[in-house]
Amino acid sequence: MLIKSISLTNFRNHTKYNLECNPTTTLILGENGCGKTSVLEAIYILTQGKSFRATDPDIIKRDAEFYRIELRYDNGEKIIATYNQKKKSFEVMDKKTSRLPSKQRYPIILFLPSDLNLISGSPSSRRKYFDRFFCILNPVYASALSKYEKALSQRNKLLKENFVNPTTIFPWNILLAKNGALISKVRREYISIINNSLTTTYRSIADNQDEVELNYQTELQENITENQYLSILEQNYEKDKIIGHTSFGVHKDDFEFIFNQKLADGSASRGETRSIILAIKFIEAAIIKFKLKKAPIILLDDVFSELDNERRAALINNFKNHQVIITSVEKFTTKD
Repeated sequence: MLIKSISLTNFRNHTKYNLECNPTTTLILGENGCGKTSVLEAIYILTQGKSFRATDPDIIKRDAEFYRIELRYDNGEKIIATYNQKKKSFEVMDKKTSRLPSKQRYPIILFLPSDLNLISGSPSSRRKYFDRFFCILNPVYASALSKYEKALSQRNKLLKENFVNPTTIFPWNILLAKNGALISKVRREYISIINNSLTTTYRSIADNQDEVELNYQTELQENITENQYLSILEQNYEKDKIIGHTSFGVHKDDFEFIFNQKLADGSASRGETRSIILAIKFIEAAIIKFKLKKAPIILLDDVFSELDNERRAALINNFKNHQVIITSVEKFTTKD
């Protein structure tokens, strides 16, 4: 399934905007700040159900009463999202829902300039990156992550209150244990799948014999049960009450890139780092296509200016059988 068009009303700095998409590659040209990324954000909302960078109050155009975005596929299907400063709704085939139905979600590979700093970035940025990928692959994971984050927020809030006690905090411990154990299990599974082809894919880009591995860093033992998770939360109660937040859990996990048996951050060059990130993107697309039986739509947000000609060529060649929507400040070429 391919995107035919996307229309925006009162979305970010767009009062009215319409983009007709090509079945292969669509290039959105414009200066920085003109709203190119907002178009990709709108596509993401209508394919994933939420933004990759903000909440609805931040998205609606200043002084506007609502925003509306509409996406049309080449098969005639239409999806509309509206937000009226109070709530957001989706409309699919004349049926309105508060959330985008799972069957209407379409896989996306999103490539942002910040992704090129993934290796040297913070653990939270890496968690966010891989969580976004895993949520597209696995709706159960997406649901567990949402429940975990809400429970974590409530537990941390209670830990700062004077009236908190083990009884009041117990229901949130249960939710953290149930969903945290599942999150850890799925993360291990997907990291293992990524590692199966990471070095091979990297070498196909870099044309050398270097080795790359993604290392899952976590406090949780492998195959931890809900009861074991719950027991640790209860043991940490007094400490958590003193520090005012939850000290144990999957919210502290990290994903380390290992390059030739060393941390890539500090040992890999700029070019090697970019090749690693490209390899991750190519593997994402391959896993999604294999698992979901759909070729993901590729959204590239002004990343070509950060890549040399060889890596641009690799990116174009690898995604040649996908619909690609690119933003850029200038026309680009893969040749000198």
